[in-house]
Order: sequence, then structure tokens, then C-alpha cells
Amino acid sequence: MLATRRWALRAAVCTTASLVGAPYLARAAFPASPYSKRAYSKRAIEVVQRATVVDMLAPIKIEFSPEFYANPMTDKDAADFRASGINAIHHAIGIGGPTARDQALTFFAIYGNYVARNSHVLTAVGSFADIDRAKKDKRCAVIMGLQNSEHFNNAADVKFFYDMGQRCSQLTYNSQNRIGSGSTDRVDGGVSDFGVGIIEAMNKVGMLVDVSHSGDRTTLDAIAISKKPIAITHSNCRALVDHPRVKTDAAIKALAAKGGVMGITGVRMFVSKTDPTTIVNIGDHIDHVVKLVGIDHVGIGTDSDLNGYDDTTPEMNKMLRGAYKDSYAFRDKIDVDGFDHPLKMYDLAEELIRRSYTDAHIEAVLGGNFRRLLTATWGG
Repeated sequence: MLATRRWALRAAVCTTASLVGAPYLARAAFPASPYSKRAYSKRAIEVVQRATVVDMLAPIKIEFSPEFYANPMTDKDAADFRASGINAIHHAIGIGGPTARDQALTFFAIYGNYVARNSHVLTAVGSFADIDRAKKDKRCAVIMGLQNSEHFNNAADVKFFYDMGQRCSQLTYNSQNRIGSGSTDRVDGGVSDFGVGIIEAMNKVGMLVDVSHSGDRTTLDAIAISKKPIAITHSNCRALVDHPRVKTDAAIKALAAKGGVMGITGVRMFVSKTDPTTIVNIGDHIDHVVKLVGIDHVGIGTDSDLNGYDDTTPEMNKMLRGAYKDSYAFRDKIDVDGFDHPLKMYDLAEELIRRSYTDAHIEAVLGGNFRRLLTATWGG
């Protein structure tokens, strides 16, 4: 009940804020969903609904207890997915340690079963054709991935997990593993010999290589080693915010030169060092990538579920914050103002319209660029 009241209050406040300073929107505002008081321009609604919207890091729900996923999806969550305009999410969590392989097997068992049991809302992904089909059927396609590759005990494991449905794997999380270094490691030794074999195996089967949490040298090594374009599914630009988890201009340039795509995230401390931190700051990161390497190499990877971190239970919020080093520098809020609700892709479209992006360029950012990359990686 508290969450419902908070949702309604925040919706009313943010709708008003989104119209301040933008009279052209106020004159032509339409509801994107009957379930929300939010209103958007006709152009924003049409561009989102025409696009194939791909969020390249978005857990189904920021709730990690097996008991939660044993139950059917709630009517509210189903309505939020249908209203969001998002056609595909990359559902991935962090794993690691000596039991990483068992953790990975549990991940595919729990979440794969949840997708199957909620097929009225969700659908699995093998190729991009499944995402196109989901859009047509008004469902959300779930790309299965993991935010660490410690579950690969050898190169043959890559195909084993690909056959289980994994379509993307982040090489390292924040710390060192056998493949390479993480973004919060003191020393980054780059990709190891073992890691070279894993990348080659991923290229061979058609699994997307992701370096979002990898250290600077490991990121550059992976881009150079991979014969296929790779992804930074969810990160931001260090030129705009000094944080170890975001990427240097050198990394973004190298990624783009190989045909890769970078997803911009909405995690507050990766967006701006100071408050207010709003959707305008997210637009600044998109602008930076576009100016640096062109429109073809930027997308969205929110690193959040539809409602955001700040709507989680206090226990879950505390657990999440406690899982990271002090260098993560969490603030009171984790979400970005104006990008913390199920209709956030419409707000992003409005922000890009305000910045004079064409409809074609907005569609590219919302998912067209990741369509190109995923099709090249997966085939078909």
C-alpha cells in the first residue's frame, strides 16, 4: 500500500516537472498508459511504440529470494511490463566464488522457470527474431545473461551454458577472476591466457561479450582480442563523472571502432557526482558518446528493474549497498530523478526530442543499435 501511494505521488510530481520549461509538451500531452497519470507528447509516444526497445541490463525484479520467483507475477508487475514500451530486457545478476557454476545453474533454473510460467507477459530469447516476435505479441523478451564468467571452468562450458539459453556474459564483475580484472581492483593485469580462450569460445558459439564491470586494461584487451564486436551493456562516461565503474574515452573509442555498442545506465553515482541528478544528466552521457564516436554506438542499459532500487525493501536496499566496495560511493538515492519508474523510456524519448535528436536517432538509441549488435553476434 505504501509503495502504491509513493508511486502515485511521485508520478504526479514528475509529470509536472517534466512539463516545466517545455510548453510544447504541455500543449500536446497524452497518456502513454491508462495505469499512470504521466503524460507525454504524441511524438514521444509514437517513437517509443514504433521502436524495438531493448534495455541491455534490467533484472525482471530487484528481488533475489527464490520464494519470490516461486509465485506468479503480480497483476501490477504485469501491467507495468505491458505499459513500459520495453520489448526486451537483459536479465543478468552477479555471481562468483568457488560455487559460481552451481550459482549459474540455479540462476537458469529459477529465472528460466519464472519466464516460462509467466508466458502471458514474458518470453525467452534465442535470437533477435524472438524479440521481434515478443514485440508483435505485446510481451517482453528476456535475454538471459550473467554479470560474471566465473562459471566457465573451461572453454567447453561456454557452449554448455549457451545451449541452456545464456546469450550474454560479462567477463568479470568488480574483482579479479581467472579471465581478467574488475573495475574496483587496485591493479588491472588485463585479460589472461585463460580469458583469451573464453572470449574465443564465446565468439564461436555467438554469445555476446560484455565488459561493463571490467577494469580499464581488461576492457581494452577484450575489445582487441574479440573477433566480433562486443558490448558495454551498462556503464557511463568517465569524462563526465569520475568513477571506477564507468568507461574512459579510450575504451568507448576502441569499442566503437570494432562495431560495439555501449548502454547508458541510470545508477545515480555513475551519472553525476552531485545532486540534483536527473534524466538531463543521462542525456548528457548519451550526447557525449554520440559526439565521441557517433550515434551508432550508444544504447540503454538501465541497470535497474522497472521501478528502481529506491522502491526496494529496506532490507534489500541495505544488502545491495553492502555488497560493494567503498569506491562505489553510494548516496542517499540510487535511482536518477525522472528515470525511476516503468514509463521511463517515454521520458528518455522526451529528453532526446528536447535535444533535437531525430526520430531515427532516438529509435537507434532505444534499441536499434543493440539490434544490429545482437543480430551480428547471435546470427539470424
